[in-house]
Amino acid sequence: MWKDSIVEDVRKVREKHAAKFNYNLEAIYRDLKKQQEIGKRKVVSLPAKRAFVAVRAKAS
Repeated sequence: MWKDSIVEDVRKVREKHAAKFNYNLEAIYRDLKKQQEIGKRKVVSLPAKRAFVAVRAKAS
């Protein structure tokens, strides 16, 4: 089976980060938000998109 080395590296980093916080999602979230705040990248929030629901016409 073919493996993508970049995906494997990302998974290793993610696993190590989660283990650092004992897999506590709230602690992981707080840490990621803290990193985002001190980071130098611009954070962009986009408005939510409305879901498109297709309606089929009934056959006569």
